[in-house]
Amino acid sequence: MLRKRLQLGLIHVAVAITLVPINSTLNRVLIKEMAVSATLVAILAILPYLFSPIQVWIGSFSDRHPIGGYRRTPYILFGLLLCVLGVAISPQVAFLLERDRLLGTLLGMLVFGAWGMGYNFSAVSYLSLASEISGEKGRGRTIAVMFVMMIIGIIFTALTVSNLVEPYTPAALQYAFLVVAAIALGLGLIGMVKLEDKVSGQTLTASDNYSWGEMFGAILQNRQATFFFWYLVILLAALLGQDILLEPFGAEAFEMSVKTTTRITSIWGACNLLTLILAGILEGRVQKKSVARWGGWMTLLGFVLIFGSGLLRSPSVFYSGVILLGSGTGLATVSNLSLMLDMTTPTNVGLYVGAWGMANALSRLIGTLLIGVVRDVVTQLSQSPLSGYLTVFGIEALFVAVSLAMLGKISVEQFRNASTVSVVERAALASDL
Repeated sequence: MLRKRLQLGLIHVAVAITLVPINSTLNRVLIKEMAVSATLVAILAILPYLFSPIQVWIGSFSDRHPIGGYRRTPYILFGLLLCVLGVAISPQVAFLLERDRLLGTLLGMLVFGAWGMGYNFSAVSYLSLASEISGEKGRGRTIAVMFVMMIIGIIFTALTVSNLVEPYTPAALQYAFLVVAAIALGLGLIGMVKLEDKVSGQTLTASDNYSWGEMFGAILQNRQATFFFWYLVILLAALLGQDILLEPFGAEAFEMSVKTTTRITSIWGACNLLTLILAGILEGRVQKKSVARWGGWMTLLGFVLIFGSGLLRSPSVFYSGVILLGSGTGLATVSNLSLMLDMTTPTNVGLYVGAWGMANALSRLIGTLLIGVVRDVVTQLSQSPLSGYLTVFGIEALFVAVSLAMLGKISVEQFRNASTVSVVERAALASDL
């Protein structure tokens, strides 16, 4: 089991590190060095998540349509290849945007869209496989291993990229992204070797023909599933939405270099790693909702400190906020993902994991677009870039506070006692008739 957990972790690392240089270094270069509006950067960044509804279809489809005897591996491989392609080409988008805004935007839509399709195919597939391999009792430990490995990967990727782009040149940027693409491809391929067992024939063929309405109806008719979906969207909109502006904020407020701001990711990641390990140790000893609540309060305080650092122009307060934000995110990640995997049914793992994956993607879409637009609008009205950033961090703190209020109303037991499975079975029966 340990080998398979490590292989799942390698796949998770491979997909995750393709996003690191895009969401950190590239966003910083576009907004600060190339003076591209944060709104345009946000629009490009959310394109991958416009495809998030396809996760429900991918999860449900892969449950029932093995390829070559494998239900998950072919979908993981296809997704990984698209992610690698996206990160390899993305620097060219930045260079083209500087010369030709229209053509660069169109090419950016294609490249970021390719990465997004890859993310959606791979994420729902390897999370479904993780749930199936681990079983209910081992899910928390599997998630902890996967995310510890991911954060280690993010730390080393951020450090590697920061060194490769110093001093900053377009050629150095392109080389750094190609190095990340090659590493991601190698790790992902190693992770897939003999990971999944073959299945014999088709399974659950009576429900092959789910429509979009039936799949979404199976989720929406369970009140707890719907409530948990929106809880994830609000929380993750804050935790993930700050990605595109945290480094530009460091450059704007404290005049940090490209190398220094890129290393913010490694600081955040190191704190995230420590609390991921802590959350894994607490698994089974402390209630998941309690750990999630601790993580929420830490991230809330982190956003408050980052906001205050801009007012005080204090790098030390800023770094304190980054440390708390990373630490709280680690606790929240393991606990909420473990809750997510509990909020599934044995016969429809792919369908529900697809729905929670869609919540993750939708939160990035909402959070990223909102903060990009708010930052630009407030900056224009106030004629102060710093005001735009501070407004954004204040909104994200509010999102975390709302999610904390929602957390107390979530119940795995009520989810399992609801009629979602029978709704799916009725949908399958209607399709069969």
